[in-house]
Amino acid sequence: MKTGRRHPWVPGARCLFALLALGVLAALSARATGATENPMRVQTVAQGLEHPWAVAFIDEQRFLVTERPGRMRVVHADGRIEAPLKGLPRIDAAGQGGLLDLVTDPQFGRNRQLYFCYTEPGEGASNGTALARASLSADLRSLEQVQVLFRQWPKMPGRHHFGCRIAIDGQGHLFLTLGERFGAMAQAQQLDNHLGKIVRLGRDGSVPADNPFVNRPGARPEIWSLGHRNPQGAAIGSDGALWIHEHGPQGGDEVNRIERGRNYGWPVITYGEQYGGGTIGQGLQRLEGMEQPLHQWTPSIAPSGMAFIRGDRYGAASRGHLIVGSLRGNRLHRLVWEGQRLLREELIDAPIGQRVRDVRQGPDGWLYLLTDSAQGKLLRLLPAP
Repeated sequence: MKTGRRHPWVPGARCLFALLALGVLAALSARATGATENPMRVQTVAQGLEHPWAVAFIDEQRFLVTERPGRMRVVHADGRIEAPLKGLPRIDAAGQGGLLDLVTDPQFGRNRQLYFCYTEPGEGASNGTALARASLSADLRSLEQVQVLFRQWPKMPGRHHFGCRIAIDGQGHLFLTLGERFGAMAQAQQLDNHLGKIVRLGRDGSVPADNPFVNRPGARPEIWSLGHRNPQGAAIGSDGALWIHEHGPQGGDEVNRIERGRNYGWPVITYGEQYGGGTIGQGLQRLEGMEQPLHQWTPSIAPSGMAFIRGDRYGAASRGHLIVGSLRGNRLHRLVWEGQRLLREELIDAPIGQRVRDVRQGPDGWLYLLTDSAQGKLLRLLPAP
């Protein structure tokens, strides 16, 4: 927290200054990355959701949406929002925690199974990220056969950096991103805990035998990679690999392609700095044995949610482009790749107007967005006319 003499500004001036500052940051970010504008339009599917965090798809006309305060709802394409589903476990909804990510099983149409992650309360004031599996009832009113598959260890007091994005690869493995809980960032480099890690599980919660640290004494066998800060975007690329993005501290937001057993550096290396200024650790950006990001944003865009474009809804040339939501800029970034090399970045020009929390491609081929506010929206992204 910064300290110092207060300026005798009136509240309205403060708000104006804040808005101008955000605009300057967005402009600087665009210049730093060589971004260009790419016009699109948005269509409101539903509104009035309270801090929605994730959207998944029942079919082309019905959606499942989580709200961070601890509710999961069915939303219809005509804008109707159903009452919260019954059957959720206890959720510690405060700060950045609550009911967070949600994905449906690849065979959802047959087995009605889904996976969700949330902040699970522990003893006293402690909490931690947990991953659960459940079945959606036939009447769409409740979750059935709820089973906790994984609990981050250790639980600890705090309201920040839960991570909590889920991805399922082509072999049916579950990946879960886990933040380092802000106050324990050094633990991201240790293998005896789940803080600042990505874990890989079977869809029943089992540990795959080929996980990289299964046979290492003292290591948590679920760990797939380490050295993460607070990853809030995850998607499987056309190459079959897990791609993520994660929040840097003040600058240094990263995009990474995650490989088995690799160390992604936090907090030993980073392109960010302490809030208010100052280096983190020794101020290193590179170190032998630690991975460099494929892309990084300084100043920060506060990324959340991401999806690779598949199919031709947005034209064949858009196939494989990575769309990333921005909490700070209230907009979308399009990253165009050649393999693992970034060719260019474009800022998508669309009237979103709120923080983008999630980005998903639906079964109809369109991209869907969730905006994070007390009156959040489910939006459909369409080409400009």
